Amino acid sequence: MKRKVLILSVLAILIAILAANTLAYFTADTKAHNVITSGGVSIKLNEWANEARTEKFEDKTGVMPGAEVTKIVEVENVGTGTAWVRVQVVLDVYAEGGKEQLPPDPVTLDFNETDWMYYDGYYYYNYPLDPGETTEPLFTTVSFDPKMGNEYQNSTAYVEVKAVAVQTANNGTDVFSAAGWPSFAPPEPTAAPEPTPIPKPTLVPTENP
Repeated sequence: MKRKVLILSVLAILIAILAANTLAYFTADTKAHNVITSGGVSIKLNEWANEARTEKFEDKTGVMPGAEVTKIVEVENVGTGTAWVRVQVVLDVYAEGGKEQLPPDPVTLDFNETDWMYYDGYYYYNYPLDPGETTEPLFTTVSFDPKMGNEYQNSTAYVEVKAVAVQTANNGTDVFSAAGWPSFAPPEPTAAPEPTPIPKPTLVPTENP
């Protein structure tokens, strides 16, 4: 059975909200932050705020139209086996208050189209990733259009990054022919148990005075 691993990070820009999560296949702990172990396949999602890779990315507030925020996204192989890697990126923008969704067009990411290839909703890393290696950045900058309208004032941009790795051993000749990719879909909710009926009280006879 092929080993596979999934890692998820949710990032928020403009308002200080960051939620990160991980989901793994063949792993007991499904809430480990950024590190997943599944046999020999294990990856780490790195998010840097500077070129020197010395500052971890944190939420940004007060970003103005026309600004460029440095956000370097890479995937590191921290396991013992060579892996194929693919990433899904979802960008959502919500108006102040978080109830109204706005078009995300004014917020753009500078995707690396040399080392990564987009196909059918995913960005595939073109090369096998050996243990200890890190991919070239998927993107490095989040840009905000200087012509953003007033409806974007105090809005929040969410960049959701999901990275998946599967083993290369006996698993295709390239990343596109690899099999065993886990699904990003959340698990189906389990049915709530039927409530236990409350027993009727038993009347206790009383003696006449």
